[in-house]
Amino acid sequence: MPTCHRFQDAALGRRTLLGAGLALTTLRAWASQDREAEALLRKGGVVAAFRHALAPGTFDPPRFRLGDCNTQRNLSEEGRAQARRTGAWFKERQLQPAKVLSSPWCRCIDTATLAFAAPQVWPALGSPHGARETTGAEHLRELRQALAAASLRAGSFEAWFTHMFVLADLAGGNTSSGEALILRADAGGRAEVLARLQVS
Repeated sequence: MPTCHRFQDAALGRRTLLGAGLALTTLRAWASQDREAEALLRKGGVVAAFRHALAPGTFDPPRFRLGDCNTQRNLSEEGRAQARRTGAWFKERQLQPAKVLSSPWCRCIDTATLAFAAPQVWPALGSPHGARETTGAEHLRELRQALAAASLRAGSFEAWFTHMFVLADLAGGNTSSGEALILRADAGGRAEVLARLQVS
């Protein structure tokens, strides 16, 4: 075999091994996150705060109206499948939320319904309005109060379904579609992120 071919084959082998190693590392990280989230949910006193599942696009159409899903940005088929996978993850582990609460937006209600059951709609979880997309002070206060109350209830957890901007304002940081932040209120009443859960 020519020398250049041997070098090419060796380089390809190294890249394949590197790729396999990275994939294994990623899988192990996901498994570790799953175990950490599961342990926290089982212990209770937390909220699993989900960003709604995949709904392609950005913001809502100009003529958006609450209560009319035809005017909103909605879940794609992959988003609906993602929500079902989330529900299956919880069901396999026999983890059932004490409460399922949702933003009034259809993509959040649908995510909650496909994962668990028809939720209780809560305006405080709704998407912010306006160019700055900042959650109002009153809604943030409601969310923090509810999180503080949930944090005192050992042995049970709540599932909230909301939007990226709400989670960013409540807990800081970015979230992916369908991802949950496992939250607890700290001593000052603010949201503390204990773990993340992204069901693949």
